[in-house]
Amino acid sequence: MAGVSKACCSIPPIIAKDYQPKGEYKTINGLKTYITGPESATKAILVIYDIFGFFPQTLQGADILSTSSAQKYRVFMPDFFNGAPADISWFPPQTADHKAKLGHFFQTKAAPPTTLEKIPGVVREANTYAGGAGGGGGAGFESWSILGYCWGGKITVLSSSAENKIFKAAVQCHPAMLDPEDAKGVNVPMALLASKDEDPGAVSAFGANLKKDHYVETFPGQIHGWMAARSDLEDEVVKKEFERGYRTALVFLQKHA
Repeated sequence: MAGVSKACCSIPPIIAKDYQPKGEYKTINGLKTYITGPESATKAILVIYDIFGFFPQTLQGADILSTSSAQKYRVFMPDFFNGAPADISWFPPQTADHKAKLGHFFQTKAAPPTTLEKIPGVVREANTYAGGAGGGGGAGFESWSILGYCWGGKITVLSSSAENKIFKAAVQCHPAMLDPEDAKGVNVPMALLASKDEDPGAVSAFGANLKKDHYVETFPGQIHGWMAARSDLEDEVVKKEFERGYRTALVFLQKHA
């Protein structure tokens, strides 16, 4: 990320408890969608949440992405699980019941093809929010990026591959189901921010297989989910790394999209 100053971002103080989201909910392509960021923003980010849905930490992350860098973004986070996300108590699975419920969730609601087929329609309708909420922005946003957490990381990779003509840049945060083979098809710049819980070999191999400009970093003290629902923001170290993760993502996006 040479040539991009980390001073580009001014992240507001992280709220540890009882976060009040700054955005609003609208229905986009039939999905309840969290929308945040200035109506005047010319660029957009599609955020793919983790399997736990609209968590306060994840919503705070979306708000941070929208206004904390010199480049402002309109951020869209659709509810692909239609109000019925996975229960956070299932992870990490402690019982056979937890494992069964997680397995069923991934095979049904979280099956990637089910989500991937909805994304073009979401982006197409969200483009009408360019230049003013519901204001019919004509040509839409100048550019789109995509950022995904955990399960959303897999969706991000698959959305940035092969025939992708929507997204100009992508960020994975503590991705689940990380497959180095997927990296060979990624056709845009991509950042991969890993936790200590991802397989180091897979992280390294994924980065080595990326053909476009990329940035790979492991946050060694952080757990899978530290930038989203599983983040314990009452822990000062976690809070600091939460902020650093978003700063890193924004520096990358500002350079590439």
